[in-house]
Amino acid sequence: QVHQSGSGWSPVYVEENLGVMSVGFLLSSPDDAVIWRGPKKNGLIKQFLRDVDWGEIDYLIIDTPPGTSDEHLSVVQYLSAAHIDGAVIITTPQEVSLQDVRKEINFCHKVKLPIIGVVENMSGFICPKCKNESQIFPPTTGGAEKMCQNLNVSLLGKVPLDPQIGKSCDRGQSFLSEAPESPATLSYRSIIQRIQEYCDHHQCQEEKMI
Repeated sequence: QVHQSGSGWSPVYVEENLGVMSVGFLLSSPDDAVIWRGPKKNGLIKQFLRDVDWGEIDYLIIDTPPGTSDEHLSVVQYLSAAHIDGAVIITTPQEVSLQDVRKEINFCHKVKLPIIGVVENMSGFICPKCKNESQIFPPTTGGAEKMCQNLNVSLLGKVPLDPQIGKSCDRGQSFLSEAPESPATLSYRSIIQRIQEYCDHHQCQEEKMI
């Protein structure tokens, strides 16, 4: 539940070092639909950025819906002076998803938003017993790897399907802590490390320009 304090809304802490804010926290019922037009959505985004008491944080991650809509334009506009480190774009191996991702990459180029890289989700299924890998969504056009090569974008990593991810999320638990040896966990950790290295380098470049 979101609480109001003298310094603004207090984020909901799901872990000691992870605070989150969502429009879902403000609804009277978790099953309520959010039927808002652009201006109202944009106003709430601005309010989340301005009125939430985030405190001292290392990273601010904004999760946006797929595509290139009002939400994306608003985030870029409101944070233009903050020098955003960049965007992490998520895809799945099949071409129908890659088509949307190409549009998102073009959007980032047009609004001069740096692209940290692409993550391919649902990249195969590794059996927890025999450890053999199966392609649930075959990359018929080469998947994210081929797309990144063609568009000169970094591929941060591929995350295989693991049924434990859904189970951990449903319980509100950390998948990385519950399944530390899972191939998906190892992939997540590698992706996180690459993002951290990118952001550290970007921050150093920004400091040199000041």
